[in-house]
Amino acid sequence: MPPAVPTLDEPEAPTADDFICIARIARPQGIRGEVIADLLTDFPERFAKLGSARVKKPNGEIIILRLESFRPHKGRMLLKFAGYDTMNAADELRDSRLLITRDQLVKLPKDTFFDFDLIDCEVTTAGGQAVGRVKSVQSFGAAPLLVVEGGEREHLIPLASSICIEVDIANKRIVIDPPEGLLEL
Repeated sequence: MPPAVPTLDEPEAPTADDFICIARIARPQGIRGEVIADLLTDFPERFAKLGSARVKKPNGEIIILRLESFRPHKGRMLLKFAGYDTMNAADELRDSRLLITRDQLVKLPKDTFFDFDLIDCEVTTAGGQAVGRVKSVQSFGAAPLLVVEGGEREHLIPLASSICIEVDIANKRIVIDPPEGLLEL
């Protein structure tokens, strides 16, 4: 098995909460050790800045590998890691996840959020009424929809500045000013 790249420049080891998955390695591609990965990021250009990558194997082990090359391929990404030079070696990475830390995230414009930051936010109305917690985010039209579970109900709330008047990711809280009837749907 190829050696992992040591990390001597990290002041503190990141915790599990600091990791964000940006790709899932599906399988080897070809005979030279490349793997094909499904992208789980809207920013594939980030691979140009990755010198090394944290790879979480299916057994939970996290290793750090040097990324030798990358290139887009049919809506996916072909990746080549140092030390993985054959199809058999690359097969060891099947179903692994490519992880980054929060400090490696792309900086988003103001009032734009990562879906994973919205998950588990407590949603209340401007009047203080508890609505529920965000369970997922659906993107279909002009504005993403927050799927909010509250009690025995599920609410679909547009993530629009006219409705979501305060989004506080740090405190996992969203305050809404819903139009009449939205919470009754």
